[in-house]
Amino acid sequence: MTTLPSSLLLDWKRIFKWGSICAAALLFVSLVGMPIKLDPKSIISPLLSLGYVSLLWLPLIFGYVASSRVVLEGVETRKPGLPDLLTGVLTGTIGGAGLTLLMLGIENFDIRDPLINWSPQLLEVLAFGARDLNSAVWIGIGGALGLVGAGLHLIPENLRRGASYGFFTVLALAIFEPALDDMSEGFRLEWLVELIFEKRGGLKLWPAIILALLIGLISVVTKGKAKNAVAQYREQEKSQKKKTSVVLFGIVAALGIVLPIFMGTYVNSLLANVGIFLLLALGLNIVVGLAGILDLGYVAFFAVGAYTTAVLTSELSPFFAPGMTWVLSLVFVIILAALTGLFIGAPVIRMRGDYLAIVTLGFGEIIRLLFLSDFLKPYFGGAQGILGVPGIDLGVVYISGTDTRGIFYLVLFFCAIAVYVSWRLQASRLGRSWMAIREDEQVAEAMGINTVNSKLMAFVVGAVLASFAGAIMAARVGSVFPNSFMILISIVILVVVIVGGMGSIPGVFVGAFVLIGVLGGPKQPGLLQEFGSLKLLVYGMLLVYMMLQKPEGLVPSARRTQELHQEEFLQDAWLKGTDDEDEEQTVAGEEAQI
Repeated sequence: MTTLPSSLLLDWKRIFKWGSICAAALLFVSLVGMPIKLDPKSIISPLLSLGYVSLLWLPLIFGYVASSRVVLEGVETRKPGLPDLLTGVLTGTIGGAGLTLLMLGIENFDIRDPLINWSPQLLEVLAFGARDLNSAVWIGIGGALGLVGAGLHLIPENLRRGASYGFFTVLALAIFEPALDDMSEGFRLEWLVELIFEKRGGLKLWPAIILALLIGLISVVTKGKAKNAVAQYREQEKSQKKKTSVVLFGIVAALGIVLPIFMGTYVNSLLANVGIFLLLALGLNIVVGLAGILDLGYVAFFAVGAYTTAVLTSELSPFFAPGMTWVLSLVFVIILAALTGLFIGAPVIRMRGDYLAIVTLGFGEIIRLLFLSDFLKPYFGGAQGILGVPGIDLGVVYISGTDTRGIFYLVLFFCAIAVYVSWRLQASRLGRSWMAIREDEQVAEAMGINTVNSKLMAFVVGAVLASFAGAIMAARVGSVFPNSFMILISIVILVVVIVGGMGSIPGVFVGAFVLIGVLGGPKQPGLLQEFGSLKLLVYGMLLVYMMLQKPEGLVPSARRTQELHQEEFLQDAWLKGTDDEDEEQTVAGEEAQI
């Protein structure tokens, strides 16, 4: 009896494991309604929509993962070959079989009562619009995509890198199509947009292929240069790094001032939303990222800023309507926000971890319910809120709520203040005490740090920055309602800080633009308006992924990275020390022989 070589044997346990996970993921994505809700968003017209992308990428990824091999140091690993391709094919086939069973189930059973997306619309999308399409086609599609995923191991790394960059560029262009269309008028590039995009939405086929090849070639040519630039920046001396940071900040500030002039109403409104959440995230970054205080009731400070502005500026305020200007009311906003920070921080200052999170969560809800209550209705309007909040009169210029460009410049100004405050506090005595408390509060207290005062200062600074965002939001919308300050806002802001990188100012910028700009806030639209109710699902999935795979965030701070990967750094230092000792002993032995 002949046996196959070990190099040709398949790991059936691994195949069934990843194939089953792929099938479960495809069923989950289908039954939450992603293919239906994202199908109107065209990527390459009329061949590919975002709804099909939400399905097609899964067999490819799982085929790639199932055929991956762990490379162990000192152990010879065979080169990828036919078994890996078969592994990818079988993994994708099992995943596609899951969709085949789903299509058969929709055709023969009606269980829409518990599963609302178990519908003919989903069946039509899975059948590519053809009612008589054989449901087994997904078995072949899954196998083919699994083969492509496994085949990525066989091609050179540069080619694989270029293909991934090209694909994500095409996807990004399709997502940013509304913004690019809006910006093209200011830059007089309507002809370029017409050349690349179809009138009904989505990229044209040949421009998409050309752009993908061009970006892929550029990514191969510039491979490693970005990492080298970041490494050189981090290796610079403190004075030189400070100068470089100032130059980079100046470039970003100049772009932020100049670009809105050429942008339309849509982009400026979108950037204004991003800026308000960015201002909130910069404040929470001080509380959570620097001081390590898990505050889930941060929206309370946002509400205090908005209601204070509405009460002092609106002529329709139910109790007290002095008709102040927005600038004058900002003084009272700062004072009341600081007092609220002290009021919330003082009772919970000795709590830590989960207890602190639950108590701050309760405080956030208490303040919202107070604004909503009938008891305070004569003062804050109850469920009807406060209407008639005027725009922002700066003396030289008047910014109304519909002036999206003016609102964006105002938000940009306060974001610059928040960035400067955060940057200065990081290197200050207070900032170092915050980071010491974040690492180990007991050790920090033993070293003589007044943890109570330091935590209270974190609450106060974060509250003031959040109140700025509330004051701008009230003037922009022209009204204030209790339902605008749900606890979900605190969760979303926390996700922005975590995804961007806790304690990292650039990370907060990236997190705000990626999440709020693309997906949108709890009630604010983003570039992908098709997500709608799915945005919270994406928030949750992204948060779980970041916590498991990249807890330091997309753009982490060096100190935070060292804290989270301290064991790895210590192990590397120990290995390096061992190597140095061995080298010293070798040199000493050679000298003794001489």
